[in-house]
Amino acid sequence: MDIIISSVSQGFLWSIMAIGVYLTYRILDVADLTAEASFPLGAAISASQIVSGTSPLLATLMGLGGGLLAGLVSGLLHTKLKIPALLAGILTMTGLYSVNLRIMGQANVSLLGKKTVMRTFNDLGMTNQLATLIVGIIASLIVILFLFLFFRTAIGLAIHATGDNIAMSEANGINTDNMKIIGYMISNGLIALSGALMAQSNGYADISMGIGTIVIGLASVIISEVLFKDVSFVKRLFLIILGSIIYRFIISLVLYLGVAPTDLKLFSAIVLTICLSSPLIKNKFIKKKHL
Repeated sequence: MDIIISSVSQGFLWSIMAIGVYLTYRILDVADLTAEASFPLGAAISASQIVSGTSPLLATLMGLGGGLLAGLVSGLLHTKLKIPALLAGILTMTGLYSVNLRIMGQANVSLLGKKTVMRTFNDLGMTNQLATLIVGIIASLIVILFLFLFFRTAIGLAIHATGDNIAMSEANGINTDNMKIIGYMISNGLIALSGALMAQSNGYADISMGIGTIVIGLASVIISEVLFKDVSFVKRLFLIILGSIIYRFIISLVLYLGVAPTDLKLFSAIVLTICLSSPLIKNKFIKKKHL
């Protein structure tokens, strides 16, 4: 039972990051590795600000702001300097490693005994898992509501169009470079927000906590797509939450069964490989069945 509760509570927080990955991976159709650095950036900013006495909510929003700036840098490198998306993300990720260390002043910042968003609910008599669950639900619903409203605006529709067909979008007078930059910013802002909340849930921010972030995000997205293929944009966002919870449950179950934590990254890569290849395997199986 504890595994299920933990998976659900952690899954909601991770789903915000997965939604951010989804925006670049599916909406903009680009491979952005900035997530590996914007996630710990959000954690670093929020943790360092909380330690210095800033209110938890403001510190969390500052972490989100850091992610927006990280996305802006990657977007400018890709669109204005014409650096391929993959390399632009790698450059930003590399640079942000030093930035994150500079912000924290060390490799790890402890939030033990500090006032965090979760601690606010703890003071009401809630356990840390329940507090994490409530914060995760509230944050993810706010994110989905924002994206639902934003992607109904002219800019949101233009971002969608840019990802679907960039040539047609340019022919219709859409500034595709600006749309990509905005998409990068929103994506990494959400990823950093997830990092800020995860740091407060875990009680610390660590320089290495972003390693494997892109794999976790992609796994959550792919799991949701494998389970339900053709759904609306808003339904997809909710399904990504489900995919994130399922992924966290798989990881928790693996740890419960005795797999060493050092092997988790390998297992995550295997899970993602299975999810990515499952449609192809399924189609081949169906073809053989009809022969």
